[in-house]
Amino acid sequence: MALRIKSHWHNDESARSLEEIASALAFISWRIAKDKAINLHGEDFIYDGDEQRLAVITEYLIFQLQIVDRLAHIRFHLEKAERAQLVTLLAKQQANHLQDNSLDLLGPGDYINPFIAKLNQRGAEYAEFAHNEDGPSYPFMRHLGYEIQQIMGDQAMNRWVIDQVMDKDGVAVNKEIHRAMNNLFT
Repeated sequence: MALRIKSHWHNDESARSLEEIASALAFISWRIAKDKAINLHGEDFIYDGDEQRLAVITEYLIFQLQIVDRLAHIRFHLEKAERAQLVTLLAKQQANHLQDNSLDLLGPGDYINPFIAKLNQRGAEYAEFAHNEDGPSYPFMRHLGYEIQQIMGDQAMNRWVIDQVMDKDGVAVNKEIHRAMNNLFT
């Protein structure tokens, strides 16, 4: 079943602040990331537990944040300060979603600071890869697949997860977050 995400504003006439856009993008990106993590299980890839599943969701969240950052510059021509504000607000909202869900699944703990640390690490890594109007480059997509493969391990059932992520799920994530941004910014 296809994921249905509402990404249009109720009142199209009102101008939206970057805070409102970031909040909507955080909710949408969480739903997309969760859906793709569920999809991997549906494609017979095996999770060892909720911690591993949340780690995959984290990689999808970071991937989407990188796309949002690139699109804010390429397509929506946000000034450097606005772009930084959007990305920061989105990262904080994503971290809050991850914190809330991690508390429910894993129990008490700080899940925000490790997320921010990983986000900063991945940000430096993704900065090396191209992204244009059409979307992420092959190395950009391969990096997502590689990181998820590292999380999933090299068990026989999970050996081909990189292909699933690069060829199908990563492409779908890119398409969905592009659509959401187009709808939220217009």
